[in-house]
Amino acid sequence: MEQRIGSSSQPLETAAVDPAAIPGLTSPVPAEPEDGVPESAEEAAPGEATSAAEAEEEAEAETEAEIETEAPEGPVFEASDRRAKIIADHSGVRLYLDDQECEFRWDEIGAVETETSRFGKRFTVTVHTPDRRWYPVEIEAKAKSQHQEWETELDAVLDTYFEDEKDEKDEKDEKDEKDEKDEKDAEEAVAAEEAEESAS
Repeated sequence: MEQRIGSSSQPLETAAVDPAAIPGLTSPVPAEPEDGVPESAEEAAPGEATSAAEAEEEAEAETEAEIETEAPEGPVFEASDRRAKIIADHSGVRLYLDDQECEFRWDEIGAVETETSRFGKRFTVTVHTPDRRWYPVEIEAKAKSQHQEWETELDAVLDTYFEDEKDEKDEKDEKDEKDEKDEKDAEEAVAAEEAEESAS
């Protein structure tokens, strides 16, 4: 059976999409201004375009400076290979794979799991979220001995930041439960007093 590689005729739909496909049809000529000098948007306001770009660059520089000054001293885990990268620090965990990136704050993380391949040099870090989703990234180590080093660095970061967040959250939950219990006890006391008054 013969198959055509390409068609030599133009499809009919092009006329609907591109009116220039119809022979003899020309595009309208743009009207010239009264003074005869055409004015484009770029020529009209070159100062505005450069000032907007400069303002954007200044804003980025300020946010980078703020991030650098706000970064507390503490452990940081960073591992990468030619395709993937993992960074865990005070702000959370960031995973990179080629041109994709995802960032998790410590309060968004349910668990962080590490796994090493049995025979290869792959080191896998999986971030689990409370809504039962997981995000794995594999990094190829230069040597299998690097796995233990990465494991200890990541454990130091998790012990410092992840456990602190969990402890703070647990303390907050306990405080909320205590406040609810105190409020409920107060409501019961008021109800008991009202019942005694109505009985008398």
